[in-house]
Amino acid sequence: MNVKYMIKRIFQMDYSSFFKMIDSLHKRTGKSSAFLFYDVIRCGLKYGAGYNDYSLFEFYKLPDSLKETYVTRGKNNSIVKLLNDPAYTRILDDKVEFNRVYKKYILRDWMAGDELNLETFSKFVADKDDIIIKPLDATCGQGVEKLYKKDYETVEQFYQYVKGQNPGIIEEVIKQHPDVSKIYPYSINTYRIVTVMSDNEAHVVYSVIRMGNEGKVIDNINAGGMSAPINITNGVIEYPAYDKNYISYKEHPMTHTNLIGYQLPYWKEAVDMCLEAAHVVPQIGYIGWDIAVGENGPQLIEGNPFPSHDISQMPSHSKDKKGQWPLFKKYVKGL
Repeated sequence: MNVKYMIKRIFQMDYSSFFKMIDSLHKRTGKSSAFLFYDVIRCGLKYGAGYNDYSLFEFYKLPDSLKETYVTRGKNNSIVKLLNDPAYTRILDDKVEFNRVYKKYILRDWMAGDELNLETFSKFVADKDDIIIKPLDATCGQGVEKLYKKDYETVEQFYQYVKGQNPGIIEEVIKQHPDVSKIYPYSINTYRIVTVMSDNEAHVVYSVIRMGNEGKVIDNINAGGMSAPINITNGVIEYPAYDKNYISYKEHPMTHTNLIGYQLPYWKEAVDMCLEAAHVVPQIGYIGWDIAVGENGPQLIEGNPFPSHDISQMPSHSKDKKGQWPLFKKYVKGL
């Protein structure tokens, strides 16, 4: 494991949260705090596991042979460093630049915030009942708003509000496929499909569906949403969903739609789109694509140059308790 990275992590660690986690695991497992402290440090040095990885993946239960199979925080950083050229990742970080570079896969009406004036805005909303506004570079759904034209007496009032939010990008609202809305109708529930490039060939390494909850219009897990793994081959939800608090759900808590075994629409088309899009900027070889499924097929929402490593490796997401590191090693040289 990268020594420089581990030293950086040691100095940046939130020690208050670290010791709270040790105390929580002690109460939960009955294992001594001294053992847990030592084992967390050992797993950090040996596997690049942060203390959240240790707790989340239940490393305290696993033999070393299985711990080795997990993509930990340190290993995920190594993949990003190996495959993603920082000179190009800005394309994914800037929502306007992303839409321009990957325009073939966007398939919805949008405009850049720097093009916003009353005339352009009036034309944009003329045939729309609602819109989405987003900051230029926000993450985890922060600053995203869904706005309704009917809530404003005039288009000018609507424009003045939008202008005051200083949006980076304005987009039409996607009409979501009914089979995806059935799971949760208040947000666009996206497929997260993660690809890696090896020898100029793209491969899917894992995928999840992200779903909103609690009446919110955002599906991001850090904004109250949840996620569940998708079988890469057939597009079926395989395992329970988890939220940020690591609570698992076999059915959606609001719609009571059964998740396990649910067949998702346009799956092959979504996978093919990501595999093709991965070649557009090959200098970014590790991308987490967010895909919305409209009534007539999939379209790109955004690409993430630092995909999450934990959302598809939760304790109940593998029958044999193995992580996804072997799959990454299969496709990525140099790991």
